Amino acid sequence: MILLVWDAFLIIILTNGNVILLVWDSFLIIILTGSEDTRKIVDQLQKEGYKGISIYTRTPSEGKGLSSAVVLGIEKTKYSTVLVMDADLQHEPESVPDVAFPVLVGDADFSVGSRNVIGGGIGGDWSVHRRILSRGATLLALPLTPCTDPMSGFFAIDKAVFNSGKHLVNPIGYKIGLELMVRCRIPASRQKDVPITFRDREAGESKLDMRQNIYYLQHLAILYWFAFPYLVLFMVLLGCFTLFMLYSFLF
Repeated sequence: MILLVWDAFLIIILTNGNVILLVWDSFLIIILTGSEDTRKIVDQLQKEGYKGISIYTRTPSEGKGLSSAVVLGIEKTKYSTVLVMDADLQHEPESVPDVAFPVLVGDADFSVGSRNVIGGGIGGDWSVHRRILSRGATLLALPLTPCTDPMSGFFAIDKAVFNSGKHLVNPIGYKIGLELMVRCRIPASRQKDVPITFRDREAGESKLDMRQNIYYLQHLAILYWFAFPYLVLFMVLLGCFTLFMLYSFLF
């Protein structure tokens, strides 16, 4: 996972569960849940002249997993715009300016690199099964956000907007973008979808499995309760009443 932050150019790289915050022009590096691999990267950057480097190791009490690492990384930044993307080259670095631009110029509070708008697409060979799962997951989130690609991990957010909702953020799984859109209460008029091409990964392994699908459904249930508590309660009561009536009729 990479986060780029303006006013200066800050990159957060997530590799094998480790996060590096890197500000180019000799500013800063922070490592969250560090490993020998990431420390080697820091050492190499120091040798290349990036002297203003410090290391931050995330403690167990500060969370674990991808989403909490991203949230913590954003909290540690001091810049006004943050961009998040995968570091396995599924998200093309060439698309960074386009995804960041709406937030940078103030046209949006949250911009998403989307496969599902005109000009966007999938660069790899996805099976029909995976395409159906992706489309179904998008439709399930539609009442929560008008975003055409709510599962995207390629997005930019205004730091002030993040700060306004960070106390509500409770990420599950890997869909931190969806979590932020809902918890920070970003209106549809302040969200912007930007076309990107989603490539096959060139490093690492996919974390998509049945467990992650279950996490996603749990995540959706929690977000629906957050966004529409009375509607969810009504639907639950209606379901219970319907089951009761069926039971009474049959028995």
